Amino acid sequence: MSTGGSTPTELAREPRSLALRRPFLTAFALSLGAAISLGLSRFSYALLLPPMRADLGWSYLMSGSMNTANAFGYFIGALITPALMRRCGAQRALVGGAVLAGVFMMLSGLVVSAELLLAQRVLAGIASAFIFIAGGVLAARLSLLHPQRAGLLIGIYYGGTGVGIVLSALLVPLALAAAGAHGAAHAWQSAWVALGAVCLLATLAMALPSGHIDGAPSAAGAHGGFRLRPFGFGLAGYFMFGVGYIGYMTFVIALLKEQGMGAGTITWFYSMLGVAVMASSRIWAPMLDRYKGGQSMAVLNGLLGLATMLPALTAAPPLVFASGMLFGAIFLSVVASTTALVRHNVPPHAWSSGISAFTTVFALGQIIGPAVIGWIADGPGGLQRGLIYSAVALMIGAMLASRQRAL
Repeated sequence: MSTGGSTPTELAREPRSLALRRPFLTAFALSLGAAISLGLSRFSYALLLPPMRADLGWSYLMSGSMNTANAFGYFIGALITPALMRRCGAQRALVGGAVLAGVFMMLSGLVVSAELLLAQRVLAGIASAFIFIAGGVLAARLSLLHPQRAGLLIGIYYGGTGVGIVLSALLVPLALAAAGAHGAAHAWQSAWVALGAVCLLATLAMALPSGHIDGAPSAAGAHGGFRLRPFGFGLAGYFMFGVGYIGYMTFVIALLKEQGMGAGTITWFYSMLGVAVMASSRIWAPMLDRYKGGQSMAVLNGLLGLATMLPALTAAPPLVFASGMLFGAIFLSVVASTTALVRHNVPPHAWSSGISAFTTVFALGQIIGPAVIGWIADGPGGLQRGLIYSAVALMIGAMLASRQRAL
């Protein structure tokens, strides 16, 4: 483990460095951070929304506001993380954030008040930003040690979200069923506690391997070095991605339940979506390595808009499953495309500030998306109309990203 400010080249000369000898093992360990911050902490909520809404009498606006609160916390965390990494280093931000996320999720299983649940979602969002940004920086530094595999290594990190989605799809129904069998008043609380415990176990598995990547603060990085204006179209396209994708990941399970899909089929749907996320690192890695501008983000946003529209237009199971697999195979690669864009166009010392800038606009989009789509879903047309608006936002994001040029 690097304890000082050693460069990636210096770290690569350390013969015992796991990051040098076992890059894929290291990337998979890092990917547990993405599993915690998004797959378990955020996207598990789609599975818990229907029982929480039925138990607590929420509207779709209130249901969406829970993910808006999470995204608001994520936005706050994105603003704090660069300073936190300068002070503590990326590894401490990653591991500390993962511990906090697990604790805050377990606390969500101890209350029923909407106000307290909103506060818990804000706190979990702050911790998730610490994890996701720090993990993204470490993944980018790992890719610098293995430039010929850079796109794949970065994709593996972001694809870890799929691990969290699959775990959520399997764990939440089991926890709900077990709590219901014991006559629990609020069965969904047991699921939150179980998810938080899994986060803490994943943190233990991630902590040691992540220490083999140089995560020390960079003196040059303290002064930024990332300029916003040249990345304006990429940032705008990513903002619209944040607005659009989160509507699907918040409400698609509720829509499938409304359309009459059974619990077992929904578990298969969400599990296959998660598996597709894990596979996405191999699918899109060559494109992320090849294109230096916003082409990758534009293609992925456009395909994501198509995937989002399908369940709003039809309840046919083959097309609904195709939507989930296509969505899963794409959406985290949009996130990976921003890391690739930063890596291709700015020097390494500015990667942290660049990734943070993209994460911030992403968080702003996510703040707007769930509440607005929930408000639309409470009106005529219901959730189908809400997902159509999500798809339109993604298509706009594709058009904006296509204007981003390599520097």
